[in-house]
Amino acid sequence: MRCNVGYRVKPILAAAFAAITLATAPVAKAEGLKDALISAYKNSGLLEQNRALLRAADEDVAQAVSALRPVLSYYANATYADPVLPGRDYLSGNLGLQASLLLYDGGGSKFAIEGKKESVLAAREGLVNVEQSVLLRAVTAYMNVRRDTEFVSLRQNNVRVIREQLRAAKDRFEVGEVTRTDVSIAESRLALARANLAAAQGGLARSREEYRAAIGHYPKGLRPAPKAPATAKSIDAARSVAYVTHPLMRKIQHEVTAAEIGIEQANALMKPRVSLTGRVNHDSYGLDSSSIGIELGGPIYQGGKLSSLFRQAVARRDQTRAGLHLTRLDVAQGVGNSWASLQVARATLAATVRQIKAARVAFKGVKEEATLGARTTLDVLDAEQELLDAEANRISALTDQYIATYSLLSAMGLLTVDHLKLGIRTYDPTAYYNAVANAPADSSRGKRLDRVLRALGKE
Repeated sequence: MRCNVGYRVKPILAAAFAAITLATAPVAKAEGLKDALISAYKNSGLLEQNRALLRAADEDVAQAVSALRPVLSYYANATYADPVLPGRDYLSGNLGLQASLLLYDGGGSKFAIEGKKESVLAAREGLVNVEQSVLLRAVTAYMNVRRDTEFVSLRQNNVRVIREQLRAAKDRFEVGEVTRTDVSIAESRLALARANLAAAQGGLARSREEYRAAIGHYPKGLRPAPKAPATAKSIDAARSVAYVTHPLMRKIQHEVTAAEIGIEQANALMKPRVSLTGRVNHDSYGLDSSSIGIELGGPIYQGGKLSSLFRQAVARRDQTRAGLHLTRLDVAQGVGNSWASLQVARATLAATVRQIKAARVAFKGVKEEATLGARTTLDVLDAEQELLDAEANRISALTDQYIATYSLLSAMGLLTVDHLKLGIRTYDPTAYYNAVANAPADSSRGKRLDRVLRALGKE
C-alpha cells in the first residue's frame, strides 16, 4: 500500500556535514598532526630501548680499541711449604706489577675495531627504522581517531533524524495517514541506528586507547590533518629512492661489510702475536726484581678450531649477502604494497564522491515521491541509509588515502623527523659514540661523558 507521507526533517546530508563540522572544528589547545608526531617521538619507549642498544654497540668499539692499549695489572701471592730442614721458614710471598702491550697480531685487533664500527652503523640504521615505525603508528592513530570521531557524529545525527521520522510516523498513524507497519519500520531502524551508534562509540574508544599508546596521551580535540607530503611520481621512482635510503637496506649493507671484515679477523687468528711485556716484583725476602721483554707466539695446532672459525666467518658473510638480496625484495614489495594501497584509496575516494552525489539526488527524489504516495517509509529510510553509508565511505577513503601516503613514505625510507621537518631536536647517535669510542679510562666519571649522558636524557 502506498501512503501519503509528509516529512518535516532536514536533508540528511546537510545535517551530517553540520555534525561533522561541529565535531572537528578547532578548539582551544587542539592538537595537530605535527604535535602528535613530536609527542610520539619524545615519549616512545621503543625508541629509548633501541637507543640503549645502540649505546651498547658503541661500547663494543671501545672494547675492541682497548685491545691495542697497554694492559697493567697487579699480583700478590703467598706460599707455604713444609720445611725440610729444621729452623727454615718456607713461608714466602711476592708482590708486583706486570704490564703488556700488543705489538702485532696479524691485524686481528684492527679488523675487530673496523667490524664493530660497521655494527654500530648498522645499529644506527636500525634505530632509524624504529623511528619510522613509531611515526607511522602515530599517523595511523591520529587519523583513526579523527575518522571514528566523524563516524560517531554521523551515527548520532542518524539517530536524531530517525527519531524525528518515528515521531512523524506516529503522528500520522494517529490520524490514519499511515499504517502500523510504517511505525514499526521506523522503530526498527531507530533500534539499528542506536546499535550502530554504540558500535561507532566503541570503535572510537579503541582508537583513543591506541592513540594514547602510540603518542603518550589521550586526544583532546584533533585538528584536521594538513596536506599530505609529496611521495613519488611513479612506483619505479619510489623503489629507486627506497633502495638507497631505506634504513633496512643501509643496515644490511653495513652488516655485509662487517661480515666481510670478520673473514679477515678469523684469518688473522692463524698469524703470530708479538707483545711487549714488563714486570716489577718484590718478594718476602726483600729482594726486588724487574724485567722487560718481547714475547712471540702463535698457534701450531688447535684441533681444527681456527679453520672452523674461518669457514664459519665465510658462511656468515654468505648469509648476510643473501640477506641483502632478501631485504631488497622486501623493500620493493613494501613500496609496491603501499603504492597499490594509495592508488586504491584515491580511486575509492573519487568513487565515493560520485556515490554521495547520486545518493543525495536519490534521497531527495524518494522523499518527494513519498509525499505523493508513490514511496513508503521503508523506501525513504533505505535512501537515507544509502546516503549515510556513502558519507561514511568517503570518510574512510580519506583516512585510508592519508595513511597510505605516509606508509609509502615509510616504505621509501623517508618517514623521519628530519624529512618531515618537525622542527625539534633529534637524538644524536654520534654524541655517545664520540665520547666512548677511544675507550676512556674513566668512563663512569669522565666529565665529557657525563655531559653527553645528561644531554641524551633531555631528548
